[in-house]
Amino acid sequence: MELDPKSLKIEAARAALQHVEDGMKLGIGTGSTAEEFVRLLAERVACGLKIVGVPTSERTARLCRELAVPLSTLDEMPELDLTVDGADEIGPELVLIKGGGGALLREKIVAAASRRMIVIADESKVVDMLGAFPLPIEVNSFGLAATVLAVKGAASRLGLSGEVKTRLADGKPFVTDGGHFIVDASFGRIPAPRALAEALSVIPGVVEHGLFIGLSDLAIVAGKGGVRTIDAKSQ
Repeated sequence: MELDPKSLKIEAARAALQHVEDGMKLGIGTGSTAEEFVRLLAERVACGLKIVGVPTSERTARLCRELAVPLSTLDEMPELDLTVDGADEIGPELVLIKGGGGALLREKIVAAASRRMIVIADESKVVDMLGAFPLPIEVNSFGLAATVLAVKGAASRLGLSGEVKTRLADGKPFVTDGGHFIVDASFGRIPAPRALAEALSVIPGVVEHGLFIGLSDLAIVAGKGGVRTIDAKSQ
C-alpha cells in the first residue's frame, strides 16, 4: 500500500525520534513535518522521556504547550544537543532550502546552536539541484524596495533570474515572529548555493536567507520504498 504524504512525514519523524535520548536539550523545528515529530515526541514525554525543547517559532511553541512538551528558551539553554526540523528542499551535501513556514531566522539560529541537526522529510523534498522551491529571504521592512532590487542584482550577477516578491498573508505583507517581512525568490535553479548565500548575506536589508549550508549532518527521508538516511559525510 502506497503511503500518503502525511503518513510519510510521520514515518520520517518516527525514525528521527530514535535519535532523541533522555536528558537532551532539543531544538524543535517548524512546519508540517516538524509538527508530526512534536506529536510523537509528546507521546514519549508522556511515557517518561525527559527532554527540554527550544521551539523555532511561536506556532511550534503553542503546539508543544498543548501537548505538554517541556520548553525553555535559547537564552536559558544556548547550547543544544540536537535539532530536528523539516526542509522545503534537500540538495546535494545536505544543503537545504528552508523558510516556507516563515521561521527561517529562528530555525537557523537554533540549528547553529546545536551539536547536530537532523532533517526529516518525505522523498519529494530531495532534489538534484535547489531552486524549484522559491527561496525565502527574511528582510527588514524598512527600505523593502531597495532590498528587493539588491537581491535581484546579486542574483543577476550569478546568472540567476526570476520573480522576487513579498510574501502576503490576508492581502498584507507576512510578518515573521521577529517582526520582519519575507520575500520569496523564484529562481528555478540554484547551481551555486554557497555563492548565492554569500551574496545575499552582505545586502544590508537582508536579515537572513533560507539557504542552510553546513548545518545538517543527517537527513531522514521517507518514501514508498521505506525510510532511508542521507549522511552529509558520505556525500
